[in-house]
Amino acid sequence: MYVAVKGGQKAIEAAHRLLDEARRGDPSLPELDPDQIRNQLGLAVDRVQAEGSLYDPGLAARAVKQAMGDLVEAVFLLRAARATLERFGYSEPLRTGDMQPRRRVSGTFKDLPGGQILGPTFDYTHRLLKAAPGAGGGSGSKALPPDGQETPPPGAAEAKPAEDGAGSEPVGGPAPPPPCGTGGGNGSDGGPDGLAGRGVRGAVPGAASFLESQGLIETEEGGGEETPFDLTRTPLEIPQDRPGRLQALARADEGFLLALAYSSQRGYGSVHPFVADLRLGTVEVEFDAPELGFPVTVGEIEVTECQAACQFKGGGGKPPMFTRGYGLVVGHNERKCLSMAIVDRALRSRELGEAVKGPAQDEEFVLYHGDNVEASGFVSHIKLPHYVDFQAELAMLRHMRSRAGPGGDEPLAPGTCPGQGAGPGGPKGQAAEGKAAECQAAEGKAAEGKAAESKAAKGKAT
Repeated sequence: MYVAVKGGQKAIEAAHRLLDEARRGDPSLPELDPDQIRNQLGLAVDRVQAEGSLYDPGLAARAVKQAMGDLVEAVFLLRAARATLERFGYSEPLRTGDMQPRRRVSGTFKDLPGGQILGPTFDYTHRLLKAAPGAGGGSGSKALPPDGQETPPPGAAEAKPAEDGAGSEPVGGPAPPPPCGTGGGNGSDGGPDGLAGRGVRGAVPGAASFLESQGLIETEEGGGEETPFDLTRTPLEIPQDRPGRLQALARADEGFLLALAYSSQRGYGSVHPFVADLRLGTVEVEFDAPELGFPVTVGEIEVTECQAACQFKGGGGKPPMFTRGYGLVVGHNERKCLSMAIVDRALRSRELGEAVKGPAQDEEFVLYHGDNVEASGFVSHIKLPHYVDFQAELAMLRHMRSRAGPGGDEPLAPGTCPGQGAGPGGPKGQAAEGKAAECQAAEGKAAEGKAAESKAAKGKAT
């Protein structure tokens, strides 16, 4: 039960002023600009966009600043802003096959069309904290390389250019591989994977397409729905079809999905997949304007996409093959994209006739608890006044302790429930009004149990 609390307006206004001061920080330092957040804290901005269901880096950066770096609060702010925007239609499905990737890796094939593009990634960094620019040589500073530089490996010789530039190699290592699609660096000398030497120009085909051509992975078909399911306008229902589940996962909390995916890989589920394709790049967004009669490109967005190949031993009329797990996240967020692909495949367990033995496979558990705005609201609401509830619990506790024996396990005597015989205006009756019926029901069950025991004892004696 909630109660309205009157008064305290001046205290609330003062709390707002204190929050503004805390957000600003030291006035002697330059104020943080949203453009700085957008360009230098891009991964935080991308997460807020993805979980806020709105692609707008500028608004997301402002939300991060206003929330003082609390990304869940920033997601809440961005969703509130999105709710005020006019919606005039749905875009065409994104053609991720036409993506212009700036990062693309595969854990299934070493040599594949388009090659492996490392791009911007933490995967190969040393995880050594770098010294701030201009930092002095204090204690331990020698172990920290200057900001923007990597620590060279032990014993590494410094590369020197050859005279006149003949046969020289750039300082810092060999020249970068040729651009995607030129065929260089893709194992043109052949290889066991059957994909070597296939240089591709333009769009980069997915690694799963090779398995699909041989019937070794399931084929997916488009839904073909004129009006897609929209989770932001239609309440979530269980069971939910896969498009609805993917929408819920795309805006779910990253940490929640990561924990579920980790649990599935460790055995609390049945999914430990291979990464067939993981891409980061830009895709065009097309909108079919009714007055034009054909789709037009309205812009480009950056997305992360993951195609996971998961083991399936067959069943339900299907032969053994790889099945798919799919992840698509707005912006650059590989960890969430991988987790989404694993959980997507885990949620298909019933569909594929597999035993449900882990939380990642429980559709209701996953879809109803992954939204961080709802979760944060429900957990944080206990900070609100619960005075009546607490007083009722307090009265019940005191009454139980007064009636209990030394061991604390004796039942209440009949007719001694809190609130019984007390008028509505009495202190105990008012505080424990909601508990009286519950206590009476408990007494009734206890009496029924004793009666049954008595009958059983009489039967044995006879």
